[in-house]
Amino acid sequence: MPDLRIALPSEGALAASATELFREAGLRVNRSSDRTYIAGIPALDGVEALYQRASDITGLVDRAVADIGIVGRDQYEEVRDENGNSVVLIPDLKFGESDLVLAVPDEWTEVNTINDLAGKAEEIRRSGRLLRIATKYPRLVGRFLAENGIEAFEPVDAKGGLEARPAIGDADMIADITASGQTLRHNRLRRLDDRPIRRSSAILIGNLKSLDRDENGLDSVRQILERLEARVAAQDYQWVVANIEGESPEAVASRVNSDARYSGLQGPTISPVFSKTGGTWFSVQVVVPKKDLIPAIDYMRKLGASGITVNDPAYVFATPCNAYAELREKLGRPLESHNGRRG
Repeated sequence: MPDLRIALPSEGALAASATELFREAGLRVNRSSDRTYIAGIPALDGVEALYQRASDITGLVDRAVADIGIVGRDQYEEVRDENGNSVVLIPDLKFGESDLVLAVPDEWTEVNTINDLAGKAEEIRRSGRLLRIATKYPRLVGRFLAENGIEAFEPVDAKGGLEARPAIGDADMIADITASGQTLRHNRLRRLDDRPIRRSSAILIGNLKSLDRDENGLDSVRQILERLEARVAAQDYQWVVANIEGESPEAVASRVNSDARYSGLQGPTISPVFSKTGGTWFSVQVVVPKKDLIPAIDYMRKLGASGITVNDPAYVFATPCNAYAELREKLGRPLESHNGRRG
């Protein structure tokens, strides 16, 4: 038996992105073909990847067949054993984004909000039956409707082709995952104007009981969480390098730090440039959020910068690793008591 098992999606929207994330995090999975369902991870001894259907991964982690797994948050919350040992280790892996939404037929022109739907459900109830909703997510849908005062409905279990159910008379409406809404429109359905039932993306889950192991056993877990968390965090940042003329490193740092938005995670890194043209120049390096890249470039230009280059960082590590620190808290062994330090 391997020391640690990781369940990864073998098919569907999450499959390629999950494998790619592991590769980018330095945890390449040695999978020989699409028909190989058990594979090693050369960077970590004793760690095995299990390729399984995304819909099965939550159950595998709940039953401790796998210790860790990647799954969509919507699937996890729908099928998890709520009295079991599974927990969320990383709450957003930055791929697989989608919304679980309520969608009604185009001809229901008077139904645009959840309040309108409540009135429609009551109208249908008075006709002698319940509002029928085709969905793969009866737990999440039922809770959302109950929160909004709709309890008189009947879930219609459907594994595929939900969008056709209202047209063929098997359901009145649907609740399903959508990214762009294009499939809904093609089937003459439209989502309600309210917020979705659940915004979802890929998450990393784990079985708390099977991860409760000694320090040596936790080392592989820590390496995985460190690498994945840092790789995911890096996707939000860019590394800006620029040359700025100034009297001293301290003087340049003071100018760069005059706007904290563009001065790096803790401040700029500054080193001398041995200029070919004379003058006292320094290389300034800062890490900034991707969304602030162009304002950061403009700011550097305002400071007289030249030779500005931009790179993508491979990792941005937190101190300590948030996912690992939270796991240890849940195990009752916080990092403060681990070797007398945190991180």
